[in-house]
Amino acid sequence: MKKFIKILLVSLVVFSLAACGAKEGENGGETGQTYDLKVWGSQDDQALLQELIEEFKATDPDNTYNITLGVVAEPDARDQVTGDIEEAADVFAFPNDQLRDLVGAGALYEITLNKDAIIAANSEGSIAGATLDGALYGIPFTADNGYFLYYDSNFFSEDDVKSLDTMMAKAEAEGKQVFMDVSNGWYIASFFLGAGHEITIGADGKQVVDFNNERGVAVGNYIRKFTASSAFLTGDDDIMKSAARDGKVVAAVSGVWTAEDFAAAYGDGFAATKLPAFTIDGEEVQMGSFGGYKLYGVKSSTAHPEQAMALAEFLSNEASQIKRFEARSYGPSNLNAANSDAVQANVALSALAQQSVYAHPQNDVLGSYWGPAEAFGTELEGGSTADMQALLDELVSQIMQ
Repeated sequence: MKKFIKILLVSLVVFSLAACGAKEGENGGETGQTYDLKVWGSQDDQALLQELIEEFKATDPDNTYNITLGVVAEPDARDQVTGDIEEAADVFAFPNDQLRDLVGAGALYEITLNKDAIIAANSEGSIAGATLDGALYGIPFTADNGYFLYYDSNFFSEDDVKSLDTMMAKAEAEGKQVFMDVSNGWYIASFFLGAGHEITIGADGKQVVDFNNERGVAVGNYIRKFTASSAFLTGDDDIMKSAARDGKVVAAVSGVWTAEDFAAAYGDGFAATKLPAFTIDGEEVQMGSFGGYKLYGVKSSTAHPEQAMALAEFLSNEASQIKRFEARSYGPSNLNAANSDAVQANVALSALAQQSVYAHPQNDVLGSYWGPAEAFGTELEGGSTADMQALLDELVSQIMQ
């Protein structure tokens, strides 16, 4: 009997210990586990990522995380991941215009952990940029790859810059110029997107655009008038910055990467805001834009999906985005971070946030769009007098072939 009781007690102790060992940790799984994960980020992000990774480990002290940090720049992520998915990082940063290719290659794990909270915490545009066919495949951590309007407030008033028509008329009268690279498909789309046109992908997987309808012709004629103005200037960033320094360009469409240049050129007149509105067929239309976002993705073949998703979420949460802004001046996609006093005080990021309401993610923009759009813009910049309907029919035909 004593022997039976002793065996029973030992069995109960073993069962109790097993039950304790099965206790779930903070980031999923059991306690006392070891998780090996690999993270890829840009060279400039390495120090910050190392700091954030250590903070992440502290959120789940009941488990051990062996996290290897590697250098892969966001633009290179698609090629590096799809080149060898098994050897790719469990968590990696990439720009949202690579989303479709990565999903098509079967390289991304669908984000399911805390999905609703992630969607609620980030801007609508950034979530759209991380979503494909209703599934969330990445977690946004920046919202700063877009464009807006810089202007010299010593020349233009806040009311002036609400209307492109007003700006051009004033610049013409004073012998000044407004800069925009219309021969770049990224920028010229602003007019068409603002007027309600769409860039989508058809059932056959090809690019679909509707720029050549009646409204598109009106938009095309507006662009032609805009580029024919003596107040219009185009070219690359070097031309733009030089003309701003010389006092010739008093407003320009650009992004956060030129903030310091315009701050130096405009001095106490340095200002920025959303893109202006323009008028077609008697209707005032707000210019649209393309919005670019950086995301953290989880590879489809990760051995630890819950832990990888938890890490990706941590690297992109509100606190991490604020630290990234403080360290590198990256614009947050997190709503609370974007509305912080520090971010709002940043002239360029504040303007980008204003324009983000009218920004369209590039998820559905395929390679066939860029060349024809550039050619169309170049022709208008060159003063083409060709029939606009014919020009747009050719543009759409080339994009959709």
